[in-house]
This record gives sequence, structure tokens and C-alpha cells, in this order.
Amino acid sequence: MRCFWIAAVLTAVLIGPASALELDGPVIQGALRVGTVAPGTSVVIDDKPVRVDAQTGRFVFGIGRDQNARLQITTTGPDGQAEAFTFAVSVRDYDIERIDGLPSRKVSPNTADIERIRREGRMISAARARDTALVHVLSGFRWPMTGRISGRYGNQRVLNGKPRRPHLGIDIAAPQGSPVGASADGVVSLAETDLFYTGGTIVLDHGHGVTTIYSHLAGVGVTVGQAVRVGDEIGTVGSTGRSTGPHLDWRINWFDLRLDPELIAGPMPKGG
Repeated sequence: MRCFWIAAVLTAVLIGPASALELDGPVIQGALRVGTVAPGTSVVIDDKPVRVDAQTGRFVFGIGRDQNARLQITTTGPDGQAEAFTFAVSVRDYDIERIDGLPSRKVSPNTADIERIRREGRMISAARARDTALVHVLSGFRWPMTGRISGRYGNQRVLNGKPRRPHLGIDIAAPQGSPVGASADGVVSLAETDLFYTGGTIVLDHGHGVTTIYSHLAGVGVTVGQAVRVGDEIGTVGSTGRSTGPHLDWRINWFDLRLDPELIAGPMPKGG
């Protein structure tokens, strides 16, 4: 059973005069939150300094699938006065998904495949590590397409009977060749046609460490460095990489944390 609990502020420990902090929603596993402070304020989240938009004082951060420790946000105003806020992280329940019929090599790669997987993993990690001043993330996200949801974020995966890591995206089943749109304005930071696990793969940078990934594509219609607008067609649905049928694996990340697209974009629009 899937369960979402609402988080609340546990404590606010004043170190100096109060500096307002606002969050746009609860602190829950898989969420992407937008915070607001006075312009010129610096923000540190669990010892990690984060980018704050100079004009609006807004910043973003993600909460990982398995985070259950309390989250601390420390703000330091332009006058040097600091304030620390501690939040409880709401814990979710996740289901088990079983997928059979995968080629054995895709479940248990050989030595040569493992080196390729590591090399490709470094490419994707570099694309996710970007911390640009783009503010597209602050406009929110929409679904890149509609279709049947065949896999949900966070669920434990059993592949060909073997337990594997949890799924950290949303799978949308759709006919081969269906158009895939950008889920927000962004800049292409990776565009590959044949990665071992994810096949045709696109990564979009939306600013402040937030990226989206579109995988198993039959067609990749963009190039690295290209600017795209929300809804622009960037590729087409396929079954490339480790896949048993045509679908889109859509992911949202904050740096190395994988977040829940369904929680961020809301329910799929009618027609899916």
C-alpha cells in the first residue's frame, strides 16, 4: 500500500534574529521542495551549501527515497545572523515490482559490460552534477507524455526472480515511436542513443542541480547544449537498453538524489 505522510517543522533553533524561511510543501521522501528566504541570505542543507536565486531568494532541494534522519536547514542573513531549522522527514511505504523476461545479460552483466556500465554511469553522473544558475526548475514540471504507468518510484524491483535496487523513476508504457516532450524548460546536458541499461537517453538541466532523465528512447532528437522549452518533442518512446517493451523511464534528480516525478508533477493528466 502506498502511503504519503505530511511532515512538519520539529524545531527552530534561533542563533540570532529571526530570518524568515518558507517551504512550498512537506518534507517527505522523494519530494522536491522550493524554499524562500530574504535575498542575500545563504542556505545550508545538512552541511551542503545550496544555490539561492539572488533576485527572489528562492532555492531548491530534494529528499532521497530512504532519508529518514531529520533534515536541517541553516540560513545566514546578509547581516551575518544565523538561524537553524530542523524538520522531520515523512517516511513512505513502497511496493515490490516483479519484472520477468529480461535478457540474462541485462540482469547479470559480464566483465566487459561492467566496465561499459561504469563508464556510462560516470557520464550520467557528470550530467546530473551540474549546478547552473538556470531558474527553469522554479516554474515546476509537467508530464512528458501520457500513458499507462507501469512502474512507480521507490518500489523494490525483482528482475527475472533476482532482487535488485529500487526503481527510482516512473515508467510510462506507450506505443513505439510515441513523442516524448520536455517536462520543463532546460538545456540538454546528455544525449546518447545506446547506453547499456537505459538505451536512448536524454538528460536536461533545469538549474540549481535539478535534472530530468528520459530513457529507453527509440529516437533522440536533441543535441548537447541545445535549449528546449517545456513540451518540445525531444525524442520518441522505444524499448532500448534493459527493457521488456516500449515505455519511457522518466526521472527527476537533485544532484545525486533521485526524486519522485509523480510526487513533483502531480497526477498524470487525463488521457493517460
